[in-house]
Amino acid sequence: MHLAAHFPGVNNTTVWSDPRSGSQIDFDSFVHLARTAERGKFDFFFLAEGLRLREMKGRIHDLDVAGRPESLTVLSALSAVTTRLGLAATVNSTFNEPYEVARRLATLDHLSGGRAAWNVVTSYDAFTGENFRRGGYLDEADRYNRAREFLHTARELWDSWAPRDLVADPAAGEFARAGAGTFAHRGTQFDIAGRFTVPRGPQGHPVIIQAGDSDEGREFAAADADVIFSRHGRLDDGRAFYKDVKSRLAKYGRRSDELKILPAVTYVLGDTEQDAAERAAEIRRAQVTPRNALVFLEGFWGRDLSGYDPDGPLPDVEPDLGEGVSKGRAQFRGDRGEVVRTWRALAAERGLSIRELVIEATGRQTFIGTPRSVAGQIDEFVQSDAADGFVFVPHLTPGGLDDLVEHVVPLLQEKGVFRADYTGPTLRDHLGIGGPRAPKETP
Repeated sequence: MHLAAHFPGVNNTTVWSDPRSGSQIDFDSFVHLARTAERGKFDFFFLAEGLRLREMKGRIHDLDVAGRPESLTVLSALSAVTTRLGLAATVNSTFNEPYEVARRLATLDHLSGGRAAWNVVTSYDAFTGENFRRGGYLDEADRYNRAREFLHTARELWDSWAPRDLVADPAAGEFARAGAGTFAHRGTQFDIAGRFTVPRGPQGHPVIIQAGDSDEGREFAAADADVIFSRHGRLDDGRAFYKDVKSRLAKYGRRSDELKILPAVTYVLGDTEQDAAERAAEIRRAQVTPRNALVFLEGFWGRDLSGYDPDGPLPDVEPDLGEGVSKGRAQFRGDRGEVVRTWRALAAERGLSIRELVIEATGRQTFIGTPRSVAGQIDEFVQSDAADGFVFVPHLTPGGLDDLVEHVVPLLQEKGVFRADYTGPTLRDHLGIGGPRAPKETP
């Protein structure tokens, strides 16, 4: 199986009130979590990224992470204090340009000795676009068109340099250098030509990650990704997603093992099953504070609900389905009216308060139990073809993976289902996916 670590970003996962909760900005926090993941022989360390601070009723929500340093810069620094751990960053394809992104990722691949990965994402809203000259120009329907061409253009740039083994003798080397970096791309989204400044990295191409769950997103992953992040942390949902995505690979000439499916998951350990369950309940209540519960509900109701008791019943007012009060939160898109109707039915059926409903609706805890039972649950998920592994999202920064690495990983190694040590230097080696597509011939 494959394991990865996620450093929480803009989220409602972090338990800020825990005395062990540290900085999400200081470099020492990144170092601690990355080194913990590497000690556990994880495949990679992942940083998400938001391009604008999210707002609620025109104000920054103070339980969000604010002030997060830029991801590729952080990973470049981490490449100097780790030796084998893959380093993955979200980089937006809507508000960036292929040349610059390809250059930064190739640089990270060189600095890290072949450990770079790129989570290709798109942006849907003009709110984020206000931070950029183009604003919100891109229609939502065109997001994947741009992302697909963006990725293909970046690959052309990486392939514009010959692999190192093709320039072994001096004569061939001089010839290759004469044409190195030459590129020309003519497409509907990009029309660029010139010379690419960074030689081909140790991996050829950085590992490509994708996180879309729509039909279009799944197709994009099947065609172009090496890893897909999944939100399906339940066994039956995971099996269905796994089967669907893997079945799409053959049309692109790819084998099932060339795309790794990794759901985002959490864990809670206890000395007994009851102890773990009690801890899990405490963590959920700490994540969904009374204020957080109201803020979350306001996103779907589209109106100010500050006058309601979070421990009381759901608001009796109808939702405002207009522009809403939240900006920058993808979960508040879609049919909010349908969500409200579903929640009202659930609250009525189970007698849930506002806070209890939000805890139920946003529950992310996946593996709960003793170290041995959690190791068994993780293994069952993978052996049942519901995932190829997991991206663990801790609720504490920076020590949230310490217990997992110390108590659960050794049991997975004991079972023989997770590596005892790294077997190669690159992230592609860790994932077992081999090299990228063959590069173009150098002129």
